[in-house]
Amino acid sequence: MRMKIIDENKIGGILERTKNPPKELIIDILKKAQGMNGLSLKETGYLLNLNDSKLLPSLFLTASKIKNEIYGERLVFFAPLYVSDFCINDCQYCNFHIRNKELKRKKLVLEEVEEQTKFLINTGHKRLLLEFGEDPIINNIDYAVSVIEKIYSIKTEKGNIRRLNVNIAATTIEDYRKLKEAKIGTYQLFQETYHRKTYEKLHKGPKANYDRQISAHIKAFKAGLDDLGIGVLFGLYDWRFEVLALISHAEYLDKEYNVGPHTISVPRFCAAPTVTYQPEYPVSDADFLKIVAILRLAVPYTGMIISTREKPQIRKIAFQIGISQASASSVTSVGGYGKNRHQPQFIICDDRTLKEVIDTALDDKLLPSFCTACYRKGRTGETFMGLSKPGQIHKFCRPNGILTFVEYLEDFAKDGIYKKGYDIINFYLNKIDDEGLRKQTRERLIKIKQGQRDLYF
Repeated sequence: MRMKIIDENKIGGILERTKNPPKELIIDILKKAQGMNGLSLKETGYLLNLNDSKLLPSLFLTASKIKNEIYGERLVFFAPLYVSDFCINDCQYCNFHIRNKELKRKKLVLEEVEEQTKFLINTGHKRLLLEFGEDPIINNIDYAVSVIEKIYSIKTEKGNIRRLNVNIAATTIEDYRKLKEAKIGTYQLFQETYHRKTYEKLHKGPKANYDRQISAHIKAFKAGLDDLGIGVLFGLYDWRFEVLALISHAEYLDKEYNVGPHTISVPRFCAAPTVTYQPEYPVSDADFLKIVAILRLAVPYTGMIISTREKPQIRKIAFQIGISQASASSVTSVGGYGKNRHQPQFIICDDRTLKEVIDTALDDKLLPSFCTACYRKGRTGETFMGLSKPGQIHKFCRPNGILTFVEYLEDFAKDGIYKKGYDIINFYLNKIDDEGLRKQTRERLIKIKQGQRDLYF
């Protein structure tokens, strides 16, 4: 069945008709965006065609205001955990492609899963994104579930993993139900590129089925997974087309299921050891930052994720203009944490430790967060959308972000960023408008300093 989620002709027409937008029109669109109700495809098209560099500060300032209104100052951190690089697909941009005979494939046994998880817990992480290559025999759904159950069972003196987001290949409703039963957080799957001909050219194997890929979120939703993540790999096709396609996908999910994407990710192509593919539509740093800002205006309610594919200086700016979640201290090879593993999926551009990333975030007055409260309090799907769209989710984000960061400071930062961290905590604690909530947050902060953990609203 040919899915009709993306209308390529419509997107192409919009991009053609919105060329060379006048300054006055851009200013009007930016004013409208401040209402935090999103933008139409046509309005977004004008922003995508914005070439007047003098208007870029206004674009970034508007995006920053919207991000702060909805998600506040907090920046949620997570780490990817690559569980298996066995894969039967041949994707030209990925080092795990089936033609890669130099790669000694690895699949973690549960003892190794425990070892890797303890390593991540003991560096401060509370949230992981699990990554599996597509191999229906070696990486079947029962194996994935066993990994999830194992990770959730692990505890160290430094805590435990409280939320597992999962990235597995498109699968069946039955398999998605098993993920739901295993209590995953967000199910992430990227279209890579929404341009059908480009998609089909770059993929071989089961993943080459464009319609299987783009309909995966529908099956996941029918299975009960209502926190869904979408994204593209920028560089495979015209980034302007991809942004409008992402927004079209978000509009489709919102219209059909009353639940837009929980997250939108913005990975950009990176080199890998055996990948010879060169992006036909490379995205400059300046255009990448425009992507982040424009998506924040067009889909204001969604969480936005940036990975360690980006350099520290790019991430620093992106944190201010739209990003609400970021990976840190990432390793992109299977079993690579604490070990010297070769052949990563891609070469990262930000290899700083979690502590180093947090330190620079504090300099920018951001509030590092490891919050998992919404997921465990049932604020997912429609409930989450009902809070995030009108900008109400922020009232939970700030106190929960404070409490999780206090945990981090008490357990991991007494010799370094402790005072700087508490300066930020006290600053934002005083900005909690609700006096009762502010008082409760102070009380829980004291309990955490006394040794209690995992307190949240």
